[in-house]
Formats: sequence, structure tokens, C-alpha cells
Amino acid sequence: MIALLPNCGFLSETSRMLHIARALRAQGVAACIATHGGPYTRVLDEAGERYTLLEPHFDAARSAQYLRDLIQIGRPGVRIQAPEEVRRSVAAEAEFLRRQAAVAVVIGFTLTAYLSSRVVGIPLVASHGASYVPPMFERGRAPAPTTMPIPGTEWLPAWLKRKLANGGPMRLTDPVRFLNDVAAELGVEPVPSLAALMLGDLTLVTDTPEVLGISAADLAAWKPQRPQAYRTGTRLVATGPLFARLDVPVPPAVEPFLDGSEPTALVVLSSATPQMLRAAVRRVRAAGPRVVVGATIHDFGPNDDPGIVIAGLLPNHRVMPRVHVAVTMGGQGSVQTAMASGTPVIGIPLHPEQELNVDLAARHGAGLAVAPRHVDTPRLTEVVRRVLREPSFAQGAAKVQGWYAGVDGAGCAARAICTWLSDRADRASAPQAAMAA
Repeated sequence: MIALLPNCGFLSETSRMLHIARALRAQGVAACIATHGGPYTRVLDEAGERYTLLEPHFDAARSAQYLRDLIQIGRPGVRIQAPEEVRRSVAAEAEFLRRQAAVAVVIGFTLTAYLSSRVVGIPLVASHGASYVPPMFERGRAPAPTTMPIPGTEWLPAWLKRKLANGGPMRLTDPVRFLNDVAAELGVEPVPSLAALMLGDLTLVTDTPEVLGISAADLAAWKPQRPQAYRTGTRLVATGPLFARLDVPVPPAVEPFLDGSEPTALVVLSSATPQMLRAAVRRVRAAGPRVVVGATIHDFGPNDDPGIVIAGLLPNHRVMPRVHVAVTMGGQGSVQTAMASGTPVIGIPLHPEQELNVDLAARHGAGLAVAPRHVDTPRLTEVVRRVLREPSFAQGAAKVQGWYAGVDGAGCAARAICTWLSDRADRASAPQAAMAA
């Protein structure tokens, strides 16, 4: 049995775990799902996926606070979870993993599984780092942030911001203290750094070598430049794009906006506040296009503009191919959905992983980034106008679309997990076989 523990406060992560679970079962491997909850458990419910709800339960308010703290990770004194919540989470996860006789656990941002997997003694597979993995920032590929994690440092020159963005993850240890204090109590292996918090024993790098600019062979052969910053034995494998394909219909009210008769923008800001979402829609609309709003869990409020349609949770893989630009937070799922659709993307990144996703799109001419502080300013309007006006952005997105075509990211991820577990079992049994011989 392989257990998957999504943090259902994240839409992309919930759908990613769902797709991997289904791909594992398609290959004849038993898979089960458990979660501490969150607003996107509805994705599992609507898919008919059975799951176990673990203590402590995360309601919408707790999930929102978790997200706010995660965005600020790296700032002095920020703790994503209190010690008692970590203890309770680890205990519940460990009990579930034992009950299921799990041989591995696959996670997103259910970070307490770094400890519960060690308590039970099974390997951890991670996908939440997306492309934000050491080979990228060891090569200096992390961009200068649009928003610096330390307030008051926006004035720093771009070269220094980039240096900090690439060198910081391996050296920052304060962000993982919330886990390591409890790890010491339990007598299990700690998480050495912020960079290590993006990795598992096996790390699924969910993009293509063409987009990353790093070959699959180089990813597989990676050895850390600073071994003390990582858990021993960490392995990376490229598995290709992995984004949501929700089996829900396009709402009837949205269909007329997708007829191609006028420039149309899709705005989906799942990690934003309702205030930021409304400001972004207003500024995008000012650039001229019709606007489809995927409000997901947000209450957008009243709308009297016939050029704006408000929807809830959308099947973005069906909507994005029919719009001219997508405005997202910059999570890998939404960026990949846009590029797989041949649609340029404007990202409003909140944290380093999103910064990198948007920068990768920009490097291939498929999009641009806008700092969150500029959302409610004319800058967002001008960026939307530019992307709609200049055909090079659509051409860049079409180039990446070609790289993604035909790649089954979920299937590749499932096969990578199975192959790695099989190789691991073979290595473990080899000494015993030699002794018996």
C-alpha cells in the first residue's frame, strides 16, 4: 500500500495527489489517501475518492492561516505549526500509516510527514517542491524575487537579490525548527534546511528537462554541493508536468465568454485574499479583455459588469485553451495548465517556488511576473495589454505546449515511485542474499 497525504488547503496539490493515486492503481498498485482537511477536500469528494480525515482537522480558517505562514517562511520567527499541533499530526499520521501497512508515503505540503514517515520507518516521496529543487538554485536559476522575504530589502540590487534567492535555501535552518524541535523529542532524523523541506527520499521533479534547462540524467545524478543541508540518500527524478484535470463541466454562464470573438482573460488566484482577487480583476478588465473569474473558494461579491463572469471551481484545462491570457498566483499547476494550453500566463508570485515557476515561463517567452504589491496599480493593466498585444507570448506558450504534448506526468510519477521502491527493495535484499549464499 502506498499512502498519499495531500494538504487540502491547496487546490493544485489535492488534484496532484488524486492523479498520482489513480495512476498507481492503474499500474496495479494499492493506494490510499488521508488528509488533515482543508477547503479542497471537495475535489476528492466530487471525484468519488475515499479518504481518511486525520486529526487535527484543518478547517477553512486554519488552512488560510497555514497558507499565510507558509508564504512568510524564511522570515525570522515564523512558525508554520505550533509544537502541539505537530505532535498530534505526527501521531495521527503514524497510526494511519501503520494501520494501512504503507510501504511509502507521498506528500505535498503535509510537512509533518517528514517526521511521521521516520517514526514508522518508511520512505517519503515528495512532489511539493515542484521545480524548486537544488539543481536549479545550485545553477543560479532562481530569479530575483518580485517580493523579498525580509521586509525593507526591496531596494537591494537585482544581482544581490538573485544571489540570496539561490544561496539562502541551503543555509536557512530557522524555518524548519517547528519540525526539528519535535523530531528531537521523538528521536527521529531532523530536516536540515529549508532546501531539504522541498525534498523527500525520492523527489518528483514535475516538469520537463526542456523547461528546466537541466537534463533528466543530470537530475538523477545530482549530488549536493552542501551535504549537511540535506537528508542522506535524497534522489531526484524528472516526471513531467502534473496539473489538474478536474472532471467538472464548464458552467453555462462561462461558455459565451469562451467563443473566441473577443480577447478574454482568465483570472484564478486561489491563494489570494478576496480583496486581492477583486483588485486584480478590476485591473485586468481595465486592459480591455472580457474576464472569466475562477473564484474557487472566495466570495467575490456583487458584479454588475457584463464583461465579467464569476464562477467557482473551474476545469482550467478546458478553459485555458479558449482564453488569450491566464492570470494566476504562479503555482506550478496553473502555470503548467496555461502552457500546456498554449496560453500565455501572468503570474503574481507569493513565495520562491511560485517565483521560479513564473520565471521559467518568462524565460521561454510564455509569460511575465507582477509583484503582489503592484496588483492594484496600473502596472498589472499594462502587463495584460502587452501580453495581449505582442504575439511572441502566445508563440512562447505554444513552444512549451509542444514540449508537454503527450507527456503523462501522473503516469510517469507513478512509474518512478514503483521503480524506485523496487530498486530500494533489491538493494536491501542483496546483502541478505549474499549471506545466505
